[in-house]
Amino acid sequence: MIDALNSAAPPAHTAHDAKLRRAADQLEANFLAEMLKSTGFGAAQESFGGGAGEEQFGSFLRTAQAEEMVKSGRIGLAEHLFEALKERANG
Repeated sequence: MIDALNSAAPPAHTAHDAKLRRAADQLEANFLAEMLKSTGFGAAQESFGGGAGEEQFGSFLRTAQAEEMVKSGRIGLAEHLFEALKERANG
C-alpha cells in the first residue's frame, strides 16, 4: 500500500528522507480516509441493503480512494508534513 503512495512523490535524497516521505504520505492518506468517512463516502446505501458486509468493506474503498488522492498530489498535505518531519528530525 505505502509503496503505491510513493510513486508520485518527489525523489528523496536519503534513506531517512524516504522514510519521512512514506510516513507523510501515509498520514495524509489516513487523514483523507477519515474526511471521506465523515462525508459518508463508502457507507452502506439503504437501497442496496448489503448489510454489515457492505458497511465493513466501505473502509477499504475509502482507504483506496484516499491513497489515490495522495498519489495525485491534489491537496499537498503530505508535502507540508514531510517538511515538518524533516525539520524536526534535523533540528
